Amino acid sequence: MTAPLLVTADETLLDELLRLSAAAGTTPDVAHDIPAALRAWAKAPLVLVGADLAEPLGRVAPARRDAVFVVLIGPSPDAVFATALAVGAESVAELPRSEGWLVERLTDVVDTGPARGLTVGVVGGSGGSGATTWACALAQVAGRSGPSVVVDLDPLGPGVDRVLGLDVVDGVRWEALGHTTGRLSARALRDSLPRRDGVAVLTWYAGPEPRRLQAFAVREALSAARRGHDTVVVDLPRSWDALTEEVVTRCDHVLVTVVPTLPGLAAAVRVCSRFADPGALGLVARGAGVDDPTLTRLTGAPVVVRMNDQRGLSEATDLGLGPVRSRRGPLGRSAATVLTSLGPVAPRAA
Repeated sequence: MTAPLLVTADETLLDELLRLSAAAGTTPDVAHDIPAALRAWAKAPLVLVGADLAEPLGRVAPARRDAVFVVLIGPSPDAVFATALAVGAESVAELPRSEGWLVERLTDVVDTGPARGLTVGVVGGSGGSGATTWACALAQVAGRSGPSVVVDLDPLGPGVDRVLGLDVVDGVRWEALGHTTGRLSARALRDSLPRRDGVAVLTWYAGPEPRRLQAFAVREALSAARRGHDTVVVDLPRSWDALTEEVVTRCDHVLVTVVPTLPGLAAAVRVCSRFADPGALGLVARGAGVDDPTLTRLTGAPVVVRMNDQRGLSEATDLGLGPVRSRRGPLGRSAATVLTSLGPVAPRAA
C-alpha cells in the first residue's frame, strides 16, 4: 500500500482531507469505521485520524507506528491531545491552519522512493565552450536508463528545449512556475514538463530576455525535479549571483566545459576561481590544445573527460534530434563515461 489512510466518519472533515490530498497529487484510502482502519493501519505510509474516531480507535489500542496524526476542523479542545496520545499520534493538526503542512506531508508520501536524483551542474568555462550542448547530451544519455531532466538557469542561453527539439512540445515553462507557492509535487512537475524519450526540460518560452527567476520557485522546482527524476542536469549561467551560488550547493557535482586554447583557459580560470573548492569540480575539455596537466594546474580542477568535436552537431540540433545521435559519437561516449564516473545517486533525504 502506498496511499495514505484517512480515518473519519465526519463527512465535512473528509471532504477537506480529500481536497488536500488532491492538491498533493494522491488518492487516499478511506476508513469510515474502526474495523476498516485496523485492517489498513500497519501498511499505510501515513495515517490521518479524524478527531471524531480518535477516541474509539484509542480504546482498541492499535499497534504503535510512525506517521500518525489526529486532524480536526477548528481549535483543539484539551481532551483531543489525550486522545492523540492514546492512538500513538505524533501531533494534532487543526484545519484550516495546518493545511499547508498537511499538503507537504501528503506530497512526501507521493514522492517517496528509493533514491533522489543525481544532480549535475554544468557551467561554461568560456563563451562558446558548449555548456548547454553538453548538459543536454548528459541528459540524453542518462535518459536511456531512467527519467532525466535539464533545468535551464541560463536566461541568455539558446534554450535547452531548442537544443533537444522540445521547443514545439507543450508543457510547463518557468513562466508558469514563477507564481508557484507551497510544496511542488514531483509527480506533478514530471507529468507537466515537455518530454521525449525519457528526457524532460524546464526552461523559458522563446522570446526576449525572460524575467528574473524567483529563488523560491527555483528551490521548489529543483527539489521536485530531484525527487521525480533519476538524473537532474542544471545548465548554470556564467553570470554569478546569490541564487546561482545556492543552486551550486545543491548539486552533487559541477562540470565546467573548457575549450583548451589560451583564451578559453584564461576564461576558465576565472570561472573556476568563483568556487570555494575548485578541486571538487570536473573539467570537460572540448578539442585539442592545452594538455590536461596544465589545465588542472591553472584551474585547480581535474579533467574528467576530453572529447573531439562531433560532426553534424548543428544539423542534428536543427532537425530537433538533440546533440547525441549515436552512442559511439564523441558526445555520447563522453557523456556515458562521465555519468559512470560520477557514481550512484545519494540516498533520499528525509
